[in-house]
Amino acid sequence: MNATQIDRPDIAALTEADVSNLALRLEEDDYSSPFEALNDWHLLRALAFQRPELVEPYLYLLDLEAFDES
Repeated sequence: MNATQIDRPDIAALTEADVSNLALRLEEDDYSSPFEALNDWHLLRALAFQRPELVEPYLYLLDLEAFDES
């Protein structure tokens, strides 16, 4: 069984404008399939962990909750 490769933009190369456009797409929620929205959401989530300074204004789109693991 072969794993499929998902093309993702290089997170290090994304600019504030790119992230703003990504957030706008998520806010408008005008996708032709739910998988497109999910891909954008996963990209924003990856950015939140790797480049949090770019995602800070859009954290509300991720609906992240703190979990108590104790």
